[in-house]
Amino acid sequence: MDSKQAIELGKQHGAVMVDLKFIDLVGKWQHTSVPFHRLTPESFEEGFGFDGSSIRGFQPINQSDMLLIPDATTAVMDPFTKHPTLSLVCTVQDTITRQNYSRDPR
Repeated sequence: MDSKQAIELGKQHGAVMVDLKFIDLVGKWQHTSVPFHRLTPESFEEGFGFDGSSIRGFQPINQSDMLLIPDATTAVMDPFTKHPTLSLVCTVQDTITRQNYSRDPR
């Protein structure tokens, strides 16, 4: 599945939210959600910013800006949410170097 197909899956099921999931340093699932309308083909390249200092073992507060890069091949509709939600597993990247984060177990 590519980015356009992932977006189409969400549209077909009336998704209103996107759940962006990733794994922290100790293997615990973390997530953040954004409105579905923010998911574009470009967001699969540009990612979504988040505060890495809020995740145990990730970044100090003065270097906390990080990116979640959605992986379109993981797109599924979450059957357990109250509102239709597209779920995507993400890769964590450094905002400056755009390299995959060394503490991302993926």
